[in-house]
Amino acid sequence: MIGHASLGVSDLDASGRFYDAILEALGYARVWTHETALGYGLPGGGDKLALFPRDGELAAGPGFHLAFDAPNRQAVDAFHAAALAHGGSSIGEAGPRPHYGETYYAAFVLDPDGHKLETVHQ
Repeated sequence: MIGHASLGVSDLDASGRFYDAILEALGYARVWTHETALGYGLPGGGDKLALFPRDGELAAGPGFHLAFDAPNRQAVDAFHAAALAHGGSSIGEAGPRPHYGETYYAAFVLDPDGHKLETVHQ
């Protein structure tokens, strides 16, 4: 249903390092770089996530979060570890979430700008 998402970030270089690390853990890559934006998706494919500098605007508000598919539980664990190692903060350790579904395994983090991110394997 969703073709792609864009996020405004306060520091494009720092956010690039953060997203390079967390998305690599899930098998995604930076697919293009421009001096004013970055794009991420499957290696060799088009972008599904773009990062742009924001001009003093607030990060996404309450209720917003972006979830990435993970190929397995180990990738969820790696995503969470990479986020913490690159300036993110944990708001939900990697683990089962049976209240979302019998096989739902996820982790939740905030990126350096406060965007709520999830990765999930089902």
